[in-house]
Formats: sequence, structure tokens, C-alpha cells
Amino acid sequence: MGIKLKVGIIGCGVIGSKIAESCLGALKDSTELIALFDIDKDKILVLEDKLGRKLGSSSLDGVFKKSKLVIEAASVAISSEMLSRAIEKKVNIMIMSVGGLLGHENLIEEARKKGIRVYLPSGALAGIDAIKAASFSKIYSVTITTRKPPKGLEGAPYLLEKGINIKEIKEETVIFEGSAKQAVKGFPKNINVSALLSLVGIGADKTTVRIIASPLFTRNSHEVEVKGEFGEIKTQTFNVPSPFNPKTSYLAVLSAIATLKGIADNVRMGT
Repeated sequence: MGIKLKVGIIGCGVIGSKIAESCLGALKDSTELIALFDIDKDKILVLEDKLGRKLGSSSLDGVFKKSKLVIEAASVAISSEMLSRAIEKKVNIMIMSVGGLLGHENLIEEARKKGIRVYLPSGALAGIDAIKAASFSKIYSVTITTRKPPKGLEGAPYLLEKGINIKEIKEETVIFEGSAKQAVKGFPKNINVSALLSLVGIGADKTTVRIIASPLFTRNSHEVEVKGEFGEIKTQTFNVPSPFNPKTSYLAVLSAIATLKGIADNVRMGT
């Protein structure tokens, strides 16, 4: 058995909790969960009780000091700050709230120059590996169409700004069409997938996002279409919402765990 990767988690919600459980379960031979932090102390206590271990840290600095890899699973509001802190503390980091990095792409370049590893999981999307390959040629366009049940969009700033009552939608309705940058701002908890797609492809201003509220849907659907010199890529995923949070796809949770396994594993599969 090799040296275990010391992992600290910021954010003890749905995704953070499942990653923590995997560190003590499926990934116990390659990872060691060393610290937890959440601004809501009750969430730390609930997770500690579930794990049967006292791992809560009183500060963010405590997490960064103890960990070889910090996982941000908190909010788009702090993800860029966490990346900045990782660069400062010289600690590798996995960012789940990728939308918070749009507008702060310079931090990714700074991390690259300073040798800090930054991991951005594929989340609820298929085909990211193919798009990464395609980016070495000319990409003409990237479009993502997302369908969600209305309750999965409740509370989005864009809906409040436009006075859209999501509960009144009775048939499939396009409620947004614009750039990825606009989408992440208007739907910070709903369309995180478009942020990674734009970073991998042609940027947040050129990536087109369509969001459809579909009352007949019980799952989240993402259709991605990419055109370029390489040809065309079309992918479609139908994701079951997390049973604990309808705004989060279950596949996004599994993607985080798979990414962590890939970091700790000597064998890499896929692009």
C-alpha cells in the first residue's frame, strides 16, 4: 500500500458529504480524509456524526495546512477565492463550483505557472475528453441545451429578475438562451456544467446555453453539440437528480468521486 493522499473538504453539503463517505469507503486504500470545513457548523456536526469521526476544522487555513489536496464543494461564491488561497498556500485543489471561476480564468493560468494542480471534474456532462482533444483544432461553435424539472430551477436569480414564476410553467418552455457567462450568473446553482464546457472549449462568451423548464421531466438532461475542423460531437445525458438536492445531478457527485480516484490512482484512463 502506498502513501495515502491527505484530503480536506470545504463544504459539507450533498457533494462534500458523498466525497467524504467515499474517502472512508471505496477510496479508503488511497485517500485519507483529514479535515472538514463549512461555514454552517451544524453541517459539519451532521457529517461527523454520519462518518463517526471528528474531522471538523475551525478555519479554512486549518484545512489548507493539513491537506495535500483540498476539495471545494461549497459555492460558486467562494470557489475563485479557494483557488487563490490554494495558489498562495501551494496546495493542489479540486473545484466543484466551476462557475465561480468564470471571470477569474487568470487564476487558472497563475496556478499552472506556479505548479499548483487544479482539478475540474466533468460533472454531469459526457464528452469532455473528446472536446479537450478537439480544442487542439479549430472549434466553430459549442452549444449546450439543458432540460430540468421546474423545481430544479427554483430560486435562480435570473427567474427573480425577469419575474418568471417557475411553478406556473405547464409545458416545456425555453426560459433562457445566451452565453455561458450569462447563464452561470443567472443560474449559479443550476448550470455549472456550462462553465466547464466553456473553459474546455471556446470560452464563456462564445459558448451558447439554452435552458428549458420541462414539467414532464423528472431528470436533468444535457445535450451538447460541438462543431469544428475535427467534425462534430453530439452527446446527451439524462441525469437522475440527487435524492438530497434536486439542483444537483447524481452523476456530478459520482464524477467528483471518480476524479478523486483518478488523482490518487497510478493508472489513468481516457484523455
